Amino acid sequence: MNKWVLLEHKVYSAKSLDIHYDFLVENGIDCLTWKFLKLPLLNQSSIEIFKQPNHRLVWLSRTKHELSGNRGFVKRIDHGIFKNVSDKLDSEYCRFILNGRLLYGFFEISGNTCRLSKNF
Repeated sequence: MNKWVLLEHKVYSAKSLDIHYDFLVENGIDCLTWKFLKLPLLNQSSIEIFKQPNHRLVWLSRTKHELSGNRGFVKRIDHGIFKNVSDKLDSEYCRFILNGRLLYGFFEISGNTCRLSKNF
């Protein structure tokens, strides 16, 4: 079905609050997953992105969830259907058309950077 989701992940510690974002795309039996520290803005500069271990499909349907082991709280902030415009789904280089509220347009991942643009 080609679902994707953007999760806000808050990690609490005694002295700070760390917030990052997890971007997941459905990949058959699981989800390719990347982390970024700030949201990509439409037609702006590329931002740094970090490949993470693949996540379970259940994350595509969760809207919020307290993580076990005091690892924080996750809340879905955007989601939708993607169109893969790459030759294949590859964690090093992918291109998607996204239809979300925050992430919409042409989303390209190349190595450790990503960029969101209006035009393909």
